[in-house]
Amino acid sequence: MTTADTIGSSDAAWMAERRSAASTALATLSMPSPREEIWRYLDLDFDPGLAAAATEPGDTAPPDAVMSGWEGSFISVVDGFVVSEGVGTASASESEVALPDDGDLFSTASRAFAPGAALIGKGLLDTPVFVDVQSTGTATSFPGVHVDVPAGSDATVLVRYRSTTGEPATVVPTVTATVGDNARLTLTVIQDWNYRTRAMGRGVVSLGRDAGLTLTEVGLGGLVGRLHLDVDFVGRGSHAKVYGAYFGEEDQTLDYRYFMNHIGTDTRCDMFLKGAVEDDALSVFTGLIRIEESGQKTESFQTNRNLILSPGASAQSVPNLEILANDVKCGHGSSVGPLDEDQRYYLMSRGLTPERADRLQVHGFFEEVIDVIPDDSVADWVRTRINDKYVTAQQEGRV
Repeated sequence: MTTADTIGSSDAAWMAERRSAASTALATLSMPSPREEIWRYLDLDFDPGLAAAATEPGDTAPPDAVMSGWEGSFISVVDGFVVSEGVGTASASESEVALPDDGDLFSTASRAFAPGAALIGKGLLDTPVFVDVQSTGTATSFPGVHVDVPAGSDATVLVRYRSTTGEPATVVPTVTATVGDNARLTLTVIQDWNYRTRAMGRGVVSLGRDAGLTLTEVGLGGLVGRLHLDVDFVGRGSHAKVYGAYFGEEDQTLDYRYFMNHIGTDTRCDMFLKGAVEDDALSVFTGLIRIEESGQKTESFQTNRNLILSPGASAQSVPNLEILANDVKCGHGSSVGPLDEDQRYYLMSRGLTPERADRLQVHGFFEEVIDVIPDDSVADWVRTRINDKYVTAQQEGRV
């Protein structure tokens, strides 16, 4: 393990300048407003705790069940600090790294306070990489992961977010990736913060010519679990499959804002998200397919399906298209509703109790997404977590 540097002490010149500008801008910013469409439906009435941002990593927790079957390398990021030997940070890179800059409070705070995203590139990507991102206490933290996939290569990266205590915290995680020409990235993100954590996540992926992306996000934890994702199809022939599975309970809010930006010609994307909510949980999905004038011959589709498992739960699903080109194929679809009564009846006619029939429906609903997770042991863990959420709610009479 390495000893983490003081924030900013190892910054490259470009990062030092960027950090200074963000620190100055931060003094002029306030919390985002739910009147803004990008923040709509969220309760933002809380203190983000920027004055108490983490200045050093807490104690690193040992590997847990989700990591037990992983065949590849591990990187640990604790309270925003990279603590693994041999792993550099984006902030210390001599070459400037593109990091999100949305101009809002959270994005600006991340640029000002983040110790430096774990930089995963050539060499580290020779084997599948598991990035274990931990929050250990109440301090606000800014963990980051940047993946740089060289042209012509294949890479597999799994990022898992977890809380190692039950303490409330604010976390502002970022995952960014640059996929070179004719390269492939399989990226899996598992959000498993505790139910007292507010996570304001950001993701940006840029795809070169004929580059490919398979992205799967699983949302399980967080009092607020947000992911604002941009995928930029820059190079001709770039393509992606984007999957999501999320399950909210109690008073969780799981918030997804996905933007597929088609810039190059002959690009393709399939976006497919499935979610369920029970108790008083809320899920939000806003998806946008934007096709620039240069994005001729684009094919892009988005689908969002939601199950409402309790009377107090709700889901917002808002797919959108913005098309500036005239030779494209695209579409969208969404649904929000309860479990299927006809399927329940059919399963009961085959001898299942109503409870087991409903469990089987929930299990099958998510299987299309879970089956895409590239590591079988991680997929089994996700499957068990989702099923256990629903079974526990059944046993406690919450659904």
